[in-house]
Amino acid sequence: MAYLLEELAQAVGGELRGEGRLPVDGVATLQAAGARQISFCANPRYRKLLETTRAGAVVLSPSDADKSNYAGARLISDEPYLAFARISRLLNPEPVARAGIDATAVIAASAQIHPDAEIGPQVVIGEHSEIGRGAIIGAGSIIGSHCAVGAETRLHAKVVLYDQSRVGQRCILHSGAVIGADGFGLAKDGEGWLKIPQLGSVQIGDDVEIGANTTVDRGALEDTIIAEGVKLDNQIQIGHGVQIGVHTAIAACTGISGSTHIGDRCTIAGGTGIGGHLEIASDTFVAGLSMVSRSINQPGSYAGIPLTDSTTWRRNMAQLRKLDQLAQRVRTLEKQSGNGKADHE
Repeated sequence: MAYLLEELAQAVGGELRGEGRLPVDGVATLQAAGARQISFCANPRYRKLLETTRAGAVVLSPSDADKSNYAGARLISDEPYLAFARISRLLNPEPVARAGIDATAVIAASAQIHPDAEIGPQVVIGEHSEIGRGAIIGAGSIIGSHCAVGAETRLHAKVVLYDQSRVGQRCILHSGAVIGADGFGLAKDGEGWLKIPQLGSVQIGDDVEIGANTTVDRGALEDTIIAEGVKLDNQIQIGHGVQIGVHTAIAACTGISGSTHIGDRCTIAGGTGIGGHLEIASDTFVAGLSMVSRSINQPGSYAGIPLTDSTTWRRNMAQLRKLDQLAQRVRTLEKQSGNGKADHE
């Protein structure tokens, strides 16, 4: 796809400075961009690259546009990264379904497949499942019985939906994602464990993205719910009965134990562990590698092990870095006293 720069400026609501008739057919970094590509600068560390970039146009903040020596066309936006993301989506649209069912697919007689859907090679679709208009089901994906996949949703190769799982419209599920496996529900039985039947399902809202090899367990009694606009990175574990509120984003390798409720618009950074049966308030940020073992009732920024507010955590870490220095001073003072050890006795 190609656009004139003035068309891109109009599409993202940016101010154009320079040649509006410049054709743009791609995006690239400041280092790699060529004359028909557009780049962006949103981080002060990369301002020096504006002097040498060969990009035909660059998306800049108002301050960078005024200060830089960049000689090419400028698209000015108060949020240059967001404007660049929107431009990139225009130039790289999602694939459109090629209607049809591959001859190697195995489709239950009771399944309902919209005529505009694309069903890839070796796909399996179970009884009474529904595939919506324009959906794309990638090669080797398995959809159980009584499932639903919404319009324009894409399942990449080898995604698995267990029975009764439901996925909304315009979702993206990457390869290896498993939706609706049994939750880790066990009761202690003497020296062993008794498996508890997992009777709920998984309900996924519209415009959700789920990364590669991420797993979302079905609920034990109530459904696991992923609300609209949620973004899940790769290799995340969502336990049974978890509820995640709208537009929350969770980075890779996070684990969330069963029955925890996470509010709207939260951001959970990578490698975070979240205990079970907790409540996390909307608009909460949790820093990477944190351990959440208690509910968070107030929105804010939190970090560390054990979890605390970010300001306190940073102060504690600053003091911890001085611990060895403090110990050295104590030893020096004890030596100077000449009898420090005896005094302690």
